[in-house]
Amino acid sequence: MKRILLIVSGGIAAYKALELVRLLTKAGYGVTAVLTKAGAEFVTPLSLQALTGAKVYQDLFSLTDESEMGHIELSRAADLVVVAPATANILAKLAAGLADDLASTLLLATDKPVLVAPAMNVRMWQHPATGANMALLAQRGVLVVPPDEGPMACGEYGPGRLAEPPAIFAAIEAALNDGPLKGRHAIVTSGPTHEPIDPVRYLANRSSGKQGHAIAAALAALGARVTLISGPVNVPDPFGMEIVKVETAREMFAAVQAALPADIAICAAAVADWHVEEAGQKLKKHGTGQPPALKLSENPDILADISKPGAQRPALVVGFAAETEKLEEHASAKRARKGCDWIVANNVGGTGIMGGDENEVLLITGQGTAHWARMGKTALARKLADKIGEFFA
Repeated sequence: MKRILLIVSGGIAAYKALELVRLLTKAGYGVTAVLTKAGAEFVTPLSLQALTGAKVYQDLFSLTDESEMGHIELSRAADLVVVAPATANILAKLAAGLADDLASTLLLATDKPVLVAPAMNVRMWQHPATGANMALLAQRGVLVVPPDEGPMACGEYGPGRLAEPPAIFAAIEAALNDGPLKGRHAIVTSGPTHEPIDPVRYLANRSSGKQGHAIAAALAALGARVTLISGPVNVPDPFGMEIVKVETAREMFAAVQAALPADIAICAAAVADWHVEEAGQKLKKHGTGQPPALKLSENPDILADISKPGAQRPALVVGFAAETEKLEEHASAKRARKGCDWIVANNVGGTGIMGGDENEVLLITGQGTAHWARMGKTALARKLADKIGEFFA
């Protein structure tokens, strides 16, 4: 039996830890729970004990537990240490190496893998201090289940909601069993490209990079080694992967070529079809009322190029099709024209899709078309990652 040491820290999302324990015990895992002082404001030791069937630990300075250096034994006896929810405070302690209570002492003393599922207010999640702490933890090999986006108990909306228990459970299984994509290299392109008109202006599109970045994080959670090639975006970098930042389509094409070989390629970026033959100086109005003539040249076709047969072609190439009409017809034609294996198609003619937090897509493969109802982009990314995991099973 594999054993989980579950640390439940303070936050309204602590109630979801009870459902996570239920999923783990049902699957045959042994769970030992540690409840912080703040966590006990939201769930009771009795609730955790009833579900785990084992004693719940709370105090660092317990004569009974510490007579045999209990915090060392707890930190070493598990196969995986999970912090869910992981508040900004406990993440900061983990990054700084503080040990002022039982939970933080266990995290400092453990020699086992650690997985955290952050949960906090959107502004706390987006604060530079939290970002720096998360980047440092990723460098140290701490595994992360990214938070979801959505409404929060505080009334705000955005990233910071604790991932749902099934998603955390899947990440735990992947961590303990190496994950279905262990040993696979995935290239993911994300965001827009910016094509300069002159030194101060550029052509762009509305892509936010939210979907591509979420896909990269979901693949990493299943054990893949991910190279994320991102155009200019304002979303936080996901953790635990190589990130290559580019600006133009030609730079993105070169970065994809440099990242090969790969087992998986997900071309989620909204790449410009054309670039302007650049002017050396800023274009100015001359009072004639006539716009300047912009000479366009075709950009390299990243999806078509990576889909070409050859020794470096990934085993699975997934393209994206953003359409405004005849969604399935146009996306199916694109799949045939580009030569990719799957196409994820969405209708961007309305509002709230391109640049928004939700997506509704058709997944078109050689086996047919599946409609995925509107859902958060993080949830869609996990669903696509699971589908890719099944492909390689």
